[in-house]
Amino acid sequence: MQPKLPIAGVSNLIAVGSGKGGVGKTTVSVNLAIALARLGYRTGLLDADVYGPNVPLMMGTNSTPSAIGERIQPLQKYGVKLMSMGFLNPGDKPLVWRGPMLHSVIQQFLRGVDWGELDYLVIDLPPGTGDVQLSLVQSAPLTGAVIVTTPSDVSLEDARKAVHMFEQVRVPLLGLVENMSYLQCPHCSERIDVFSTGGGKRTAEQMGVFFLGALPLDPAVRIGGDTGHPVTTFGPDDPRAAGFYDLATLILMRAREAGSVAGPTMTIAD
Repeated sequence: MQPKLPIAGVSNLIAVGSGKGGVGKTTVSVNLAIALARLGYRTGLLDADVYGPNVPLMMGTNSTPSAIGERIQPLQKYGVKLMSMGFLNPGDKPLVWRGPMLHSVIQQFLRGVDWGELDYLVIDLPPGTGDVQLSLVQSAPLTGAVIVTTPSDVSLEDARKAVHMFEQVRVPLLGLVENMSYLQCPHCSERIDVFSTGGGKRTAEQMGVFFLGALPLDPAVRIGGDTGHPVTTFGPDDPRAAGFYDLATLILMRAREAGSVAGPTMTIAD
């Protein structure tokens, strides 16, 4: 097996994965990255979902990265350095690639991008347990992984597979987060459990995984992602963003326990 060589200048790599699509994994990745930056950490976001790159839309930028020599220069938005296949292959044209090509592009994004000095590089993985995940965990020393699920049994069944995958490749699990946990009616404040309730916490307890908390099904989060203005840009005191800042704080704690030593290094301006 090839050695897991560190990424030059990057202190910690946090992978965000899910067993299946449609659970809001990219939404969590984007808002986590912005929250980390707003908390004072030098942060990057790598969109490793090569077939379905949504980071450009959610971050509100679709420029084409430049290069200096052989080094790709990442874009930057909301204080976060960005790289995505969506910047290189914009529009609706699909990529029809086999495993070896996926491995090559992931290595290029990890080592061919001039990330500079980063405290945390958040990696938004594609759903499932396929080639991209294997390429990443075999070649880069991950600080840990975060699993995103919804409370539904269908989502939890696949989330357990993702947990087992990271355990098998010996990547520390920072925790499991239950996304779209509930909907609070804006008129009567009644809590509606759209996708059942409590399944994420129960699954985490059964599997011995740290539970990172529950995020609501909030229309503001969807609007933020569709318009390129994620809710975390409103700051930690905004109720729409508070859950993501709480999540970021817990992930920082868990990363330190896993061996991270990075502390806040800067203040990000808008």
